[in-house]
Parts: sequence; structure tokens; C-alpha cells
Amino acid sequence: MNSQSSVSLAELCKKIRLTLCEVSQQTKTPHLGSCLSSVELLAALYWQELNIDPLNPNKVERDYFALSKGHAASLLYTVLAYRGYFPVKDLYQHGKTGSPFEEHPGVNAPAGVELVAGSLAHALGQFTGMALSAKIKGLSNRFYVLMGDGELNEGTIWEAAMFAAGQKLNNLVAIVDFNKWQGTGRSKDIMHMEPLEDKWTAFGWHSIRVNGHDLSQITEALEEAKTITDKPIVIIADTIKGAGVSFMEDDNNWHYRIPTEDEVIKIAQELALT
Repeated sequence: MNSQSSVSLAELCKKIRLTLCEVSQQTKTPHLGSCLSSVELLAALYWQELNIDPLNPNKVERDYFALSKGHAASLLYTVLAYRGYFPVKDLYQHGKTGSPFEEHPGVNAPAGVELVAGSLAHALGQFTGMALSAKIKGLSNRFYVLMGDGELNEGTIWEAAMFAAGQKLNNLVAIVDFNKWQGTGRSKDIMHMEPLEDKWTAFGWHSIRVNGHDLSQITEALEEAKTITDKPIVIIADTIKGAGVSFMEDDNNWHYRIPTEDEVIKIAQELALT
């Protein structure tokens, strides 16, 4: 990524963060901390990596993205809006009766959402099957799954990991938003997590570890992933829950808390977007 594009994408990440906070405050949508930790990961994917077309969201040759950590749906909706799938103003319908913008992506989700999400740890298995199907058919689609570190508690993740490695699915990229928290506490205090790279490597994956808020590192990891020919790829992204807003960072209360109007004003000032 050149320095100019990195700067412009970093500025876009600020706008996405502010929109997330404004929408949360106005619609009373929770899970801000989980959304904020993944902003750069989705920005790099949607503006630097994915073969997609907002004007033709169902084109056959597109790349696929699954938000496995479905409670961060507000981030996915916001990224899709800024990417041009629908107007940003539509985001303020979040959670309203009949709105496609549900707290977790559902069957009536807006254009660009590829998978129903909510109950954790299913997307990797689903995309493993889709990636295998594409390989069998000789298609060029690539499949990207964003998971939270709390999801790694689930056995279905590791079943899918073993199968994907056995099938040498180099068109499958898992990304772990490793913000060190889950809903009820520190991830390491609930299940033993580290050494996470070694675990994935032992399961037959090509493991890459990055700073999940460094756009250049993320982009380089995504480029490296495309050079791997014989195994699936996992990018372990070290992130901060609530990243980008000083009073939310590494504070698990923001898993559910809603910002006040005054706090949104402070956030806009902190992001220099007033």
C-alpha cells in the first residue's frame, strides 16, 4: 500500500468509526467495542483486496466475505454503505421493525451480506464447504472469514480447520480479530489461547500475525496469502477492543454500552471530524 492510499484509507476508518458511534447512540445498537476493533481489517478487505462490485453484488466471479462475529453487524453494514452498496443514511434504520439492518445479519440482510450470522463459529465451516466447491469447479473465487477470538472456544472452528487443511484450500483465508476479550471476560482467562499461531500451524494452516490496526501490515498479509498454493491461510490480527476512541479502548463495558450524545461529540472531536 502506498503512503497516499494508506492515509486516505486511515481517514475513511475515522469516518467509519464516527458513523458507528452515531448510529449506536441514535438507534441504541450495542457491540461498539467489537465493531471498533475490526475497522481496519474490513477497510483493507473492502478497499484493497476483495473482488466485488457494489453495482452487481451477486456477480458469479466475486470474492466472498463472511462476518462470523455477527454481533459486529453494524460495522459490516457501515463498511458496505461507504463502499457504495446502499446510502449511508439507511444505517439509521438499524434495529427498526422491518429493517434489513438487524442486530445480527439475518435472512433479509441488505445487499453485500453473504451469510446469516449470530450464533458464533459457523461461518468457517460454511465457507470451507463453499471454498471446496469453488476449487472442484475450477473457479477463482476467494473466501474470507472474520472471527472473534472468543469464537475459537468452539469445537466447530477446529473441525473446519482440520478439514480445510486436509483439502488444501488455499482459496480460504481466516482472519482472527484477537482483541483479547469476549462477552464475559478476558479470552485467556476463559480458554487457553496462546500460542495461537502455533495452534493454527499445527492444524495445517499458513499462519501470519499482524498488528490489526496497521493498514500496511494487513494489506501485506493479504498479499502474502495469495502466494500460498497448498494450504488455507489464517491472519491473526492483534487488535484493541474499542480501538480509536480513547475512553473505549480495552474496556469490555463497551461490549454492550451505548454512547451518550455528549460522548459522541467527544468522539468526533477526538477523531478530528467535527
